[in-house]
Amino acid sequence: MTSNIANKNFLILGAGVTGLSVERSLRSRGGKVTIADDYSDAGIKTEVIDLKKFDAVVVSPGWKLDHPLLIKALNSDLEVLNEVDLAWQIKSEIAPHQKWLAITGTNGKTTAVEMVAKILQTAGIKAKACGNVGETVIDAVDQVDPFEYLVLELSSFQLHWVKTAKFHSSAILNIAHDHIDWHGSFEMYAQSKLSLLDKSEIAVLNADDGEVVTRSASWKGRKVFFSLNTPAPGEIGVVEELIVDRCFVSDPIEAQMICEISDVKPTIPHNVSNAMAAAALALSIDVPHEIIQKALQDFRPGRHRIELILEKDSIAWIDDSKATNPHAAIASLNSHLSVVWIAGGLTKGADMEALIQRCKGRIKAAILIGQDSVLLENALQKFAPEVPRVKVETPSGYLKGQADNSLMEQVVTHALMFATSGDSVVLAPACASMDQFISYADRGDRFAAAVKKLVAHAN
Repeated sequence: MTSNIANKNFLILGAGVTGLSVERSLRSRGGKVTIADDYSDAGIKTEVIDLKKFDAVVVSPGWKLDHPLLIKALNSDLEVLNEVDLAWQIKSEIAPHQKWLAITGTNGKTTAVEMVAKILQTAGIKAKACGNVGETVIDAVDQVDPFEYLVLELSSFQLHWVKTAKFHSSAILNIAHDHIDWHGSFEMYAQSKLSLLDKSEIAVLNADDGEVVTRSASWKGRKVFFSLNTPAPGEIGVVEELIVDRCFVSDPIEAQMICEISDVKPTIPHNVSNAMAAAALALSIDVPHEIIQKALQDFRPGRHRIELILEKDSIAWIDDSKATNPHAAIASLNSHLSVVWIAGGLTKGADMEALIQRCKGRIKAAILIGQDSVLLENALQKFAPEVPRVKVETPSGYLKGQADNSLMEQVVTHALMFATSGDSVVLAPACASMDQFISYADRGDRFAAAVKKLVAHAN
């Protein structure tokens, strides 16, 4: 495939980060590239595209499945490619010995991928986290001095399209309702996640997640389960205060310590699960236990993931803006006993009622923002009517991406009215951010700025 790129005409659907990376790679190999995007100056309008002029189409992840141009491409004789498979084909030519590991799941993907990369780097292995985090896969492949391992974070959008890429081992952390608006149903979303198994030699699976266990039952490859419970032979789990390995050991009757639970920061259940999945992937390529422990001791999650912004007057202010779906918000809220909860945005078709049912005992008050805040408000009224709630409307003159931070300053002002000693004020929106913010990172940054302005410097 890659040897035939020169002089071929490619149409890339989407002028985002992925589309632009693919464009660079194809052009560097002599390909002729056109980008179609109705919402970016980097692409031309889709309505003027004539598919007959092209030899192949590359679709960006997240491109709407019902877009007329994509439907035409899929119904044509054109080859429809995706960035991950294209990167795999390029890798096969320029870095044939490079191996890929992968992680997917509704939540925890980024943290777990970064943990794996940290472990491999600590072991002296030239490794890189890429995919749905940081650098694109194709950019990570396109190196003069290739990496030995790539650790891919793969979203359900990416997995929907991937056909040819292969993974030495991969992990499925969890499967819960998310992106139903794009996939059309939970079943289709789950199928995208599970499709990773058929591309992997070894599957690392969360035994504590019913959807993962049930849906992987018919897969015949090698399975490695991890759990917060005592592990059976062939599993990774928890014994007292230790994370232990009963899988990648010479005698599975015996247990080998990977690390102490307290080595994992923050020491909360879903992050311990992330560490076990990361350890299992590292063990699958023979990284020693003691190296894994050292790496986990040194590892800290990236920003906007249960990030402590400030602790003052025995009140913790926590940015978990990356909690963009109910499953992530449940994990966040259940990590604290009494929460002034900041939530709302775009639900992406997810159901908010189960979230409120699971966490209502932890929610002291709720401050709601965003386009779909009414869905959270209705769920609170139905299952936790006693919880006080405030709906913060978008201030007049507030524009997404501008310097004005009046929205988050109003949110923090309301939070100060509810929070008392022992409480945690937690931004765990359970929703996407793009209605009022540039990204989840922008949302978290604005929350942190408001906290520092109104709380840290207050008398």
